[in-house]
Parts: sequence; C-alpha cells; structure tokens
Amino acid sequence: MLALRLVRGAHPAVQFRRLLVAAASAGTGFLLLCALGYALGHPEASTAAVLRLAWCLVPIAATVHFAVAVARTDPATRPRAGLAAIGLGPGQLMVLAAVSTAVSCTLGSMVALLFFLHLRGDLTGLPFDGDAAGFLAANQPLPLPATLTLLALVPVLASTAGAIVLRPRAQAPTAGGRPVRLGGFGGYGRSTDRIGTSTYGRFGTHADGDTQPPLAPKGARGTARQAPTDPQNPDDLTPEGARGTARQAPTAPQVPHNPHTPLPPLPTPTGLPWGAALLAAGLAVETYAGRGTHEGPALPGGLTAGPFAVLAGWALTALGLALAGPALTHLCGRLLQSVRPSALRLLAGRVLMEEATRIGRPLGVVCAVASGTYALALLHTGTRPGIGPLTTLGLLLVAGCALATLLTAAVEARDARAGTTAALLRIGAPASTLRAAAALRAGTLIAVLTPLTWAIAELAAMPLVR
Repeated sequence: MLALRLVRGAHPAVQFRRLLVAAASAGTGFLLLCALGYALGHPEASTAAVLRLAWCLVPIAATVHFAVAVARTDPATRPRAGLAAIGLGPGQLMVLAAVSTAVSCTLGSMVALLFFLHLRGDLTGLPFDGDAAGFLAANQPLPLPATLTLLALVPVLASTAGAIVLRPRAQAPTAGGRPVRLGGFGGYGRSTDRIGTSTYGRFGTHADGDTQPPLAPKGARGTARQAPTDPQNPDDLTPEGARGTARQAPTAPQVPHNPHTPLPPLPTPTGLPWGAALLAAGLAVETYAGRGTHEGPALPGGLTAGPFAVLAGWALTALGLALAGPALTHLCGRLLQSVRPSALRLLAGRVLMEEATRIGRPLGVVCAVASGTYALALLHTGTRPGIGPLTTLGLLLVAGCALATLLTAAVEARDARAGTTAALLRIGAPASTLRAAAALRAGTLIAVLTPLTWAIAELAAMPLVR
C-alpha cells in the first residue's frame, strides 16, 4: 500500500518515466504473445517458433535495463531523514523500488494482453478485416498458463534486477569518523558515494553536521584520557595521588581532517580491453561466418540474410561496445583537458571523467543499437525482403529503451552533481558557462563516438552485403 501511495504522489516527471516503462513492458509483452500465437498456429514449425521466442530476448533485456535505470532515479526510493525512524531503512526502500517497478511493468503487460485479445477477436470481433488472425492463431484457444508465464517475465525480471542493483551495500571504511576516500568535484570513485566540496564548509566539520573535538595542545598530545572509576568496585578505585597511573580506556586513532589535501586522480574505467576483445571477436566471427554458403534458419521479419553465427557476431560486437562505453567516455574527458585547457574545457572534461561509469554504459548500448540498426538497413537495401511489422516493433522498442535509458542516466548524473553546480553558482560562475560546458560535453561525445559506431557498423555488415 505504501508503494502505491508513493507511486501516486510522485512528481509528474517521475510518473512520465514510469509510464514509459509501462509502455516498453506492453510492447515486449505483445511480442512474447505474438510468438506464442505463431507457435499455436504453426505446430509443425517448432524451430521457427523457438527462434521467434529467442528473438524477444533483446527487447526483454532493453526493457529491463530501462526499468532499472528508472528505479535508480526514483526519488521515492532514496534514503531521507525520518524514514529510518518509521522502519523504512535501505532494505525496505529496496523492496519499495522493486514493488514500484513490478507495478509499472504489470500494468504494461495487462495492456499488451488486452491489445492481443483485441487483435485476435476475443473481445469485439476481428479488427483490420482479420489480417492479423494468421500469425495470432485466432482460431486456437489461448492457453492460460503459457500466457501468464510470458506476461510475468518482464515484471519479475525487472523487479529482481532493480532489487539487486539497489540492494544496501556496506559503507566505505572510516578513519577518525569520516570516510577514508573522500572527493569533491572531480574526485575519484562513484559520485553517489562521495562528498562534495561544499559539504566541508569549515575546517573540522563532518558531513553529518557534527564537529570534531578541538585538537589537544602540543605538549599534551601524549596524555591519554582516563577511564571513569566505579565506586561500587573496589578494584577500580584509584588513590588520589595515583591518578596518573589509572587504567586507560582504549581510544580509536583520530585522523584530523585537512580540507587542503589534494585529491587523487580519477581512475580510468577498466572495460576497454574487454570491450576491444569482444569487438574483435565479434567481427572475426561475422567475417568467418559470412564466407560460408549455408543459410541459417529464417528469422522473424524476413531476416534470412546469412548463417546464424552472424547473429552471434553481432551480439559480441554489441556487448563489446557496451563494455567499452565508460572507458571511451573517460577518454573523451581526457581529450577535452589536453593541450592547455581553458576553464570551460577543464570543467567539461572533469565532469565527463567523473560520470564516465554512470553514463558511459548506456552510451555504449546506444552506440551498439545504432550500429546494429545501420547494418540492418544496409542489409535490407535493394532486392532483399523488407522488415516485417513485428521486427519493426522490436527495433523501435530496443532503440527507444536505449535512448530513454541514456536520458535517464543523464538526469541521474545531473542530480548527483547538483551540489557542485550550486556551489559554482554561489561563487559567481555564470549559468551560461555551465550550459556551454554541457553542450561541449555532448558535442565531444558525438564527435568521437559517431565515426567509431559507423566504422563498426560497416565492418559488421560487410560479410552480408557482398
């Protein structure tokens, strides 16, 4: 009930993102039901039916990825003051996020079921003069267990993935009451786990508002704090003249906070070697498979261009781009700061390096989708058969979810550096400079990643367009 109240009382922008998750779930559920309808109408073509069902794995993965990104940016699942007092700790907020994601995805699945039944003619008769009755098996009874199982796939997977991503994690080790690894704007580590520069406004102030005790005088640094004595225990009584030899209470080592300590350099994401290896492996598999003359099984929508191993090569190529995305984003930030950078370039590059992990992976997924779409467009030029309506729906779902995930990650990154942005405005930085830095970041990413995506798409389509 609390999850439903949080869903109902959210900001309109949050509600819009949840509706997008429901729409993506509806499209994916409809594709799954269409695969079920094809299997019912063509019992002799079991291989093609299984292949159509496997073809839905890509939209399922894109929908789950988008749902997890929306759950991460949901303000209702963030820890706030007073929630722990009423029993809403990190674990309970994780459960609320999973329930909210399941509600959105279930709503989409129900819409998909209603639309599927409408096209089959189970509700108001056959629409579109019965054109959709062939691949929806309108003359066959719909099995309820199989239908419910397929419709439950997206809600279960999305809520489980959201709970895993948002699970409570152990805090960083502390020394002297503060995290060992701190960072302000441009520091290293995840921006959600770091403390901004404006948090330490005065020397000796903690992030939680507590103040450190004053440092002991220089000559009294070796003096230890005495333990209180218990008058009920005669063994603990200390003579008045022997107070200097009293039993000492163990104290934790105190690490004084120095706000002028230089920050360590930002670590480079480590996914570039693995991404490059997967890219090379995928292109090699496609090239080797394209030399053969044996055609693989027919795919939905007229995708009968080559052997099945080519699809495995495409999958490896897409995975390589997704893994290399954070490292490529980090490299773009370094390029911006090279060769006598101005304040604008330094600010833009530092933000790119800071948010490389957060926006790099969705950006790599967008590059992978764009590469596959471009290769598919080259593949179906000329006399080759066109793409069917279900394949078109699947491509729109994957591309839309990838773009929406990237935009959601950008919103999350903007919220994470809101304190830094406010600090820059407070010290007199003009708002136009911040907008110019954002435009410079976007332009640099486009200038670097567009040629790379185009080259990979050309290489991926080369074995099939000959």
